[in-house]
Amino acid sequence: MTHEQLKDEIIEVIYECVPELEGTPIEESTVINTDAAIDSMGFTLVICRLEAKYDVRIPNRQWQKLQTLGDVVDAIEKRLK
Repeated sequence: MTHEQLKDEIIEVIYECVPELEGTPIEESTVINTDAAIDSMGFTLVICRLEAKYDVRIPNRQWQKLQTLGDVVDAIEKRLK
């Protein structure tokens, strides 16, 4: 899976978890909690859904470091290798 494919799939998961964002452009530089307006509960749901989808585990202490969509894509991509 390419980086772009992974990014597109993660964006789809975000839209599934936070349907009010559907149609809102989300780029790798988008700060998830401010630019995309995803609250902490929504973010937790997104991360849990991604962990289940890709069968990976992102340590809780790293969650706080994930600010942009690019950070999330990189964290998942790193664990898929």
